[in-house]
Formats: sequence, structure tokens, C-alpha cells
Amino acid sequence: MPPRRVITGRSQEPRKRFAEELRLLRTERGESLRKLGEVLGWDWSLFGKMESGQTLGSPEVVQALDQHYGTPGLLLALWELAVGDPTQFKEQYRRYMVLEAEAVNLWHFGVSTVHGLLQTEGYAYEVLALGGAKGQELDQQVEARTGRRELLEGEDAPPLRALLAEAVLRTPLRDEAVWRKQLEYLMEVSGRPNITLQVLPQGVGLHGLVSTDVMFLRLLDGKTVAYTENAHRGELIEENSSVERLQRAYDAMRDLALSPAESRKFILRMLEEVPCEPST
Repeated sequence: MPPRRVITGRSQEPRKRFAEELRLLRTERGESLRKLGEVLGWDWSLFGKMESGQTLGSPEVVQALDQHYGTPGLLLALWELAVGDPTQFKEQYRRYMVLEAEAVNLWHFGVSTVHGLLQTEGYAYEVLALGGAKGQELDQQVEARTGRRELLEGEDAPPLRALLAEAVLRTPLRDEAVWRKQLEYLMEVSGRPNITLQVLPQGVGLHGLVSTDVMFLRLLDGKTVAYTENAHRGELIEENSSVERLQRAYDAMRDLALSPAESRKFILRMLEEVPCEPST
């Protein structure tokens, strides 16, 4: 197939294209960033970061820009493409991210950390910083990770069952306030109709996934794939017999886990143990 002919001369990468369109629309109006901030009510530096590609902003901000520029739905559509663009993730994760976005059902087991789909921004910052990311790279990785949460929102969101090893909930962040927000977020999402959280107590002993994080994805064609991960690498598993072995181990663990109601009570107890911020 011949290479696609570029007519506009603008970037074909969704994230860069979104930033370019924002910058073009503003300059065509002859507005400064400060003026744009005054008109729309957000700090002007946010729009500068969006135009430089440092952040994508929220859908509320993008909708306000669409209204301001008279481009109903255009910028929001470009924003959605940018948020879902797999190239914003490290290369070794991109195929998994595409499949995750297409999955019609998801099951996860977390042995040591909260899964990315359930992480708050503060939690994601600390986890990704441990991997060596910093500065603008860290900001973009956090935004890409937390942007994935939209997959689980809305009327057509796929169901997710997440098993959390007790250790996940007993390993706090350095910042107690950020850790509290993460636990509160888990309580919130556990009440959604498409999300089921269960805690696997430490007392159940050894099990088939004792050192392995795993996510199962059921795809549109009915096939199920698995993605296993540890601190150093991840592996997408598509071979049926290997996926089946992992599923049997997962099912055995689910039988040992607390019920969803008991799990909510467990998370609430963990939340109650976090020191409250002193009142001012």
C-alpha cells in the first residue's frame, strides 16, 4: 500500500494533532493564552500545556473550547483519539492497550499494586516515578494511565472483576492524604454496577498466582487473552491452553476471596486506619 498522502502538512499522531489544532484555532482568533484563560475561566497555563502537548486536559475543558471556537464536537473527537492513542504508551505495552480498549469483559488479579484502570492520579505518580519516569515524561505517563479509567465509565462500559491481594491494601503510599484518596476511590468504584472488587485475604496461603499480576480480556470475537506482569516485564498470552491454566488458577483464588460486600467492609477498615488530616 502506498504511503498516505499528507495534504494539510499537520501531524498524523493524534496527540500532536490535537495540540496543533488548539494552537491554530487560538492564533487564528488572535487571542493570547491569558485572554483565553480569562474568557473560559481556567488558568491560562493549562491551555499553554495543552498546546505544547504536555497535557490533554479534561473533557469539560475541551467542550468549553469547542463552544468558544464554534467547532461543536470537533475538538472533543480529536481529544478522544488522543486519549485512546496507543503510541502514548511505551512500545511493549501498546498491543495490550489496544486489546484492553476493545475488551467486552475484564478480570484482574493484583498481587502488590492497584491496577492502572483503578488508580488515582496521585497513586499513578508514585508508582510510575518508582520506574524512573520524571518531569514531563512522568506527567504524560500519568495522564495516559489515568485516561484509561474512561473505559470503565458510561452506560456501555464493560464489566470488570478485580481481585486484590490483601497486601495491595496494606501497602500505603508515602503521602497519607494521597493514599486516603486512593482507598476512597476504590470504595467509590466498587459501588458501580459494572465493577466488582474482591479482596483475597493473606491467610489463604499460597495459591496459583502468588507472584503474578494478571488481566484477562474477553474480546469481541469471543476469544480470551491474558496479560501477566511483574515489576520488570509484561507478557501477552494468547495461546488457548496457557490462558486456560491461568483462568483455572484465577477461579480457584476467587473461591477463596471475600465476597464483594465483605471486601467493601475490608477496604473501609483500611480507610479508617489512615490518619485524618488535622482540621484547620
